[in-house]
Amino acid sequence: MVRTPETTIDPRYSSDNAEAIPWQDAVAALGNAELFWVSTVRPDGRPHVTPVVGVWLDDAFYFSTGPEEQKAKNLAAGPHCAVTTGCNRWNEGLDIVLHGDAVPVRDVQVLRRVADAHTAKYGSAWAAEVGDDGVFRMHGHEPLVYEVVPAQALGFGKTEGFSHTRWGFTAEPA
Repeated sequence: MVRTPETTIDPRYSSDNAEAIPWQDAVAALGNAELFWVSTVRPDGRPHVTPVVGVWLDDAFYFSTGPEEQKAKNLAAGPHCAVTTGCNRWNEGLDIVLHGDAVPVRDVQVLRRVADAHTAKYGSAWAAEVGDDGVFRMHGHEPLVYEVVPAQALGFGKTEGFSHTRWGFTAEPA
């Protein structure tokens, strides 16, 4: 099921006559982005930011990390995170920030779909597979896979002026 967010524009940080960016444009940018930055918080409160590769699939962002890596340790202590991507230029493109919780994925069918999407997107450089044992593997490693379903997303458009769009998602009914 596709989630449709409430879309608003913040005039304080937008050019005159700027319009909100459609969520579909953000989804396209998330699908095409090659590099993302995941921000987590260490148990002592210090921030930790690191680049990752990942895929946008079924209204969620998926990435992997080794269980011994700092971001995995941080997420074990608290799942809140931010994921960012963009073009890194002042006057062009679209930068996106996702806010949500990174939840470990254990469902084998979901892991297989993520592995297939990952391999299709990145090719052999970041090829992934899920074995009959249900373990996600990438180049001989067995990373943990996380899903981030955004509770909120922000878009910063920088083409023909500036726009600051907020996409708010309501909780799905139980």
